[in-house]
Amino acid sequence: MLPWLPAHAVHFPPVESALRDPDGLLAAGGALTPAWLLAAYRHGIFPWFGDDQPILWWSPDPRMVLVPGEIRVRRSLAKRLRNAGFTITANRAFEAVVTACSAPRNGQPGTWITDEMRTAYGQLHALGAAHSVEVWRDDALVGGLYGIALGPVFFGESMFSRVPDASKVALVQLARAMAAGDGRLIDCQMHTDHLASLGARDIARREFIDYLDQCLGDPVHGRRKAATNVPAPTWTFDTIGTAG
Repeated sequence: MLPWLPAHAVHFPPVESALRDPDGLLAAGGALTPAWLLAAYRHGIFPWFGDDQPILWWSPDPRMVLVPGEIRVRRSLAKRLRNAGFTITANRAFEAVVTACSAPRNGQPGTWITDEMRTAYGQLHALGAAHSVEVWRDDALVGGLYGIALGPVFFGESMFSRVPDASKVALVQLARAMAAGDGRLIDCQMHTDHLASLGARDIARREFIDYLDQCLGDPVHGRRKAATNVPAPTWTFDTIGTAG
């Protein structure tokens, strides 16, 4: 039976207890407060659910990740970076990026980025934990991504494009900024061919969790930081900008 988490106590079951089918479903319940969300990401867990569902928490195995220095920029994408007239910024239009990511896609009737989720990630943005990368053309927002930055890890949540390759441009610029600082890993959550084409790869969940324990604290021995304390990114978003 899937564990039900009471909202008053921030606590997750071991990720090893997650279901195999559907892959990574760990628990239901809890809350979408900053304390719950920050604890989730530090444990390698993320929320994903629809309007007609309770809060569902996931930790899939394997986990798709991207090492910033390994991002693959094919010739056509490099050409767009140089010649498509894009301007790239960070944290200038967080709410607009999340709203654009929440739009239903490919004829889907709904979205997992519910009003409740948008509010929750807005609160994390106000705390300095959630960040966005925006891609502009002629002062119009045409692509971007958002996620959570804790220490050397960026936990990607969603991306969108209104023109070809705009979301890829956002990811490339994020990876370059991380590689220029001490950013070491982008969590892509679940496998997609789109992300694999950019250099992302699958690793075992245990390897991913061990890395988080090493760089963000050890949950088993109680060395994690307080739930609402946000470890600053080990790179600067100020370096994100137009580059060939």
